[in-house]
Amino acid sequence: MLKLFFYILFLIGLIGFSQTKDYTVKNLDINTKYPHFGLMQISDSKVVFTSYLLDKKGRVKRFEGNPILTIYEGDLLDEGSINNIKLVQIDPKQHISHITSATISPDGKHIYLATNYTRKNMPKGNFKESNFHISVGEFMAGLGWTNFRVLPFCNPKYSYAHPALSKDGKTLYFTANIRGGRENTRGGSDIFKVDIFDGGTYGEPKNLGSKVNSYSREMFPFISADNTLYFASNRPNGFGGFDIYKSIMNEDGTFKKAVKMPKPLNSKQDDFSLIIDAENKTGYFSSKRQGGKGDDDIYFFN
Repeated sequence: MLKLFFYILFLIGLIGFSQTKDYTVKNLDINTKYPHFGLMQISDSKVVFTSYLLDKKGRVKRFEGNPILTIYEGDLLDEGSINNIKLVQIDPKQHISHITSATISPDGKHIYLATNYTRKNMPKGNFKESNFHISVGEFMAGLGWTNFRVLPFCNPKYSYAHPALSKDGKTLYFTANIRGGRENTRGGSDIFKVDIFDGGTYGEPKNLGSKVNSYSREMFPFISADNTLYFASNRPNGFGGFDIYKSIMNEDGTFKKAVKMPKPLNSKQDDFSLIIDAENKTGYFSSKRQGGKGDDDIYFFN
């Protein structure tokens, strides 16, 4: 009987320990029945994210029957709220009507965004029209972001998305399904990086390798101030759907084997788009977990 008593105490201890949370998460007030994702912190006090474009009556604008995705910016508050939400100003003459994600350079001079090809920049020859590419633009007072150009390494045979910049602005991380050669994509999409040189030139894309990428899909990279890569993957042995992983950069620029983040950052549903502050104490991510307000919601964590 005494042995049984201590065994029960041991089990209770195990259960209590497994339920201890290293993180707390909070659903934000800005969430609605529409999706909110593609988070990218652009300064200590501002963030950009993706959601549907709405008209003055709050209805979703559509193009050829499909909802239009665009980017918003907001101010970060100390308690984790995001307020003063407004559209990121893009020159309408650029005819950019569908944006899945974006980031702004640390010096505030350039914006990188993932979007479809338009009549203005449509490639010649055969290509898959549903493919995305990454364009870079500059800010001009009175116009907003303008003078967009497709990044030179974007091959229209492949799709590129989810741009993220290193803190010094010298490396661009992104998702792609590039095929062929040593830097071939392993799964449906992999995470790549490319060097950004002075004068606005770029190196060749480099696959982050098998320590990061899998034979599944990797998406939504973010590189923190301490050079830890956070991303989402739907690889096997996750909690369910897409899960958030992290991989620490080695001194030579390669990455250690990615590890899955714990609950409650991950759930049985899709979890992705994690960003974290310079002190690694607070941040945000998107999730379609139960108890949300509709589609993908933004959560604050500490």
